[in-house]
Amino acid sequence: MKTIKYKYFFIAIAMISLGSCSEEFVEVTPKGSFLSDNYYSNEGQATAALVGVYDPIRKNSGGFENMIAMMNAGSDDFYAGGGGSTDGQGIQDFSTHSLTSISIPGSFWNDHYQGVFRANTLLVKLPDVDMSDDLKSRFTAESKALRAIYYFNLVRMFKNIPLLLDPLTATNMYDVEQTTSEAVYAQIEKDLTEAIPALPATVPASTESGRLTKGAAQAMLGKVYLFEGKKAEAAAVLAQVNGTPGATNQYGNKLLANFSDLWVVANKFNTESLIEVSHTSAGNSDWGFWGSGRDEGNSLNVMVGPRSYSKPATSSAPDLPSGWSFNIITQDLYDALKTDPRFEATILDIKALKAAGEADYIGGYQDTGYFLNKFLPRKTDVRTGGGAAELNYKQNTYVMRLADTYLMEAEALGSGARAQALLDAVRARVGLPSVPVTPQAIKNERRREFAGEGLRFFDLVRWGDAATVLANRGFNAGVDEIFPIPTRELQGTKLKQNPGYN
Repeated sequence: MKTIKYKYFFIAIAMISLGSCSEEFVEVTPKGSFLSDNYYSNEGQATAALVGVYDPIRKNSGGFENMIAMMNAGSDDFYAGGGGSTDGQGIQDFSTHSLTSISIPGSFWNDHYQGVFRANTLLVKLPDVDMSDDLKSRFTAESKALRAIYYFNLVRMFKNIPLLLDPLTATNMYDVEQTTSEAVYAQIEKDLTEAIPALPATVPASTESGRLTKGAAQAMLGKVYLFEGKKAEAAAVLAQVNGTPGATNQYGNKLLANFSDLWVVANKFNTESLIEVSHTSAGNSDWGFWGSGRDEGNSLNVMVGPRSYSKPATSSAPDLPSGWSFNIITQDLYDALKTDPRFEATILDIKALKAAGEADYIGGYQDTGYFLNKFLPRKTDVRTGGGAAELNYKQNTYVMRLADTYLMEAEALGSGARAQALLDAVRARVGLPSVPVTPQAIKNERRREFAGEGLRFFDLVRWGDAATVLANRGFNAGVDEIFPIPTRELQGTKLKQNPGYN
């Protein structure tokens, strides 16, 4: 794989921005790039390397080509939006399910394999590092769990992928071949089951918030089982995470009392969070290196904001900075949520504010006037220091939260008293009454609870509903469930394109 030759032969150990870590954990002085043979000699270097393994998880919401914005665009709940039909060709083509091997952003492949490479390298080096056995065990567990997360994203997006468990070298990088998705899933299961016993039940909030815990890895394993169709295994492991529905679990996790509090920028690493991507406004990110791995903030924030937003001084409308109008909300999602208590936290109807003279904006491509309020930044969140303000947002994002594991366990169970209690707990949190637990009720709840969090497309594919729900968006059953492999990865390699793509 040509991209690996240039990106991965030397490992950048300590990136400036680290996903899923507290600022205390991630503030490791950058060491530049090192030959892996000359590094990993002591605990400090191993810690810096582990920071590097965490870094690609920022793909969830960092950079223009982020998981949340991309996956939203390919669902029935959002349009691509933006400035026009060619603004971000990859996100536009995924929204109409017309991706090609040329238009698919290569970073969805490269960034995840970067995480795999870093994990593989650290796992090889850890046995010889001068550090305690207990710390080695924890670092090994974190590296395996992170590798599992990266492979889980890769296999869901591309399905037919190489399974790399050792660092690539200059002599073997072009001989890599794809393996079956079953083999990839088996390795993901193995990594997570081996990691869980060695991970801490909790971490110190002041210094290690965001590092993976036992509950986080169990939650991910349960999700993996569900996507494999192993419902009994999924229900069993998710029950360990969930505990009594609505109560505090064995790790201290509990649903937040107020749904809207999930989106308060300052409310990081709250009790509902299981796996969270950390962002900071301290990176001084600017346009010269935006998207190159050094942009710090949550790029999703500026992406979903309205263009040229303004409001009269006397208006009570939210005080928003201008954005780029991506992930425009469909009328269908608006209608599904308009009587739901989660509506205001999820959707901001700027069209109505404009009609009332309370605000103004310029409609972008596919504009409906409905914007994703979960990630709409306020002016109070805008950085006033160095770098470009629009590239230095600090809102964290969830890879997984407790409401997700509740509804996944309910889905795995399908029926019964416990499934009912899990569904009821999610609904009771927002003041909704109980409804009979059925597969459709769980599907409906997932759509409303996680709107805009990048889960909907994968849910539709897992349920076998994508072909029907996305028919009006050009979805081609048997092809569009997965992405095409980027052309660059096929050149000079043994990799074969996914079926249905040229």
